[in-house]
Amino acid sequence: MCLFCDIIKGEIPSSKVYEDDFIYCFKDIDPQAPVHFLVVPKAHIGSIDELKPEHKELIGHIFLTIQKLAAEMGLENGYRVVANTKEDGGQSVDHLHFHVLGGRSLTWPPG
Repeated sequence: MCLFCDIIKGEIPSSKVYEDDFIYCFKDIDPQAPVHFLVVPKAHIGSIDELKPEHKELIGHIFLTIQKLAAEMGLENGYRVVANTKEDGGQSVDHLHFHVLGGRSLTWPPG
């Protein structure tokens, strides 16, 4: 059972930002910035470490969609894209996902 697969299927409610045949984007339930949404491939991929050469187009599509959504949300001053990978990387859901954060100045290092 995968939390994000259930969200994609509509079995768990979410605040959808965008959806197409390949990805589902929704607002984070614990936002860390004024704009904070997740971009999740509909195909279950556990993490960055499970990506294969055949995922190149999907990853390109994800980043071009992030660019489009960030512009639509007025993040012209910048934004951050984060992909936590495995336990030490802070990944809490075993499904590849990208956090998009913006709407304020983001500090470094993140923590």
